[in-house]
Amino acid sequence: MNRLENKIIVVTGGSGLLGKDFIFHIKKEGGIAINADINCNDDLDKDEINIDITSTESIDEKIDLIIKYHGRIDGWVNNAYPRTKDWGEKFEEIRFQSWETNISWQMNSYFYCMQKTLEIMKKQGFGSLINISSIYGAVGPDFDVYNDTNMTMPAAYSAIKGGINSLTKYLASYYGKNNIRINCVSPGGIFDNQPESFVESYEKKTPLGRMATPKDISPSVVFLLSEESTYITGHNLIIDGGWTAK
Repeated sequence: MNRLENKIIVVTGGSGLLGKDFIFHIKKEGGIAINADINCNDDLDKDEINIDITSTESIDEKIDLIIKYHGRIDGWVNNAYPRTKDWGEKFEEIRFQSWETNISWQMNSYFYCMQKTLEIMKKQGFGSLINISSIYGAVGPDFDVYNDTNMTMPAAYSAIKGGINSLTKYLASYYGKNNIRINCVSPGGIFDNQPESFVESYEKKTPLGRMATPKDISPSVVFLLSEESTYITGHNLIIDGGWTAK
């Protein structure tokens, strides 16, 4: 359908599980999808750029390179997910320094990317920005699904995603007059070869009876980037197989 024909769209963390699929679907719809990832090289001829979103200097430099090369940014997807090596500790074991670092790396990087990108879009007079959030920014975790595993839902994750949801609404209101749309997409659990007991427990609690795959999420990202969603802003689109409906 070419719903994103010739649109310049940046996806942070485009080498990850979701990011790869976002890029695939954006290109499938005719868009120019730039993979902005710490594991990429600076090669905009190949639609990729090396960026460390935990560094404001890196964000500044690489956004400037994109603008110099393409002249504009039509869409931006905040998707990168940096975290410390001790990510996933139980609440009572979390060191404050770790908490502080993860909040800074994840939530503050979203903030800075948005601040820089939205001002570019403001000068353009258009743009669409999407924050990848989570159902756990809207509801509390069901810790029963982690029984018989070494997994848990990190406390910082819920705090970060809840904050991103609120900031998205704030910015949608702030930049609406500039013809800029800002939305969240909140996936439920994505299958990524988790322990069998976790997968079985999660699927039993989901009305559709399965975990999500990246291809369940990407079409909605394309929709929110496209001209088909020109009257949607400040929205948190939950894609969870009915998990939060119960």
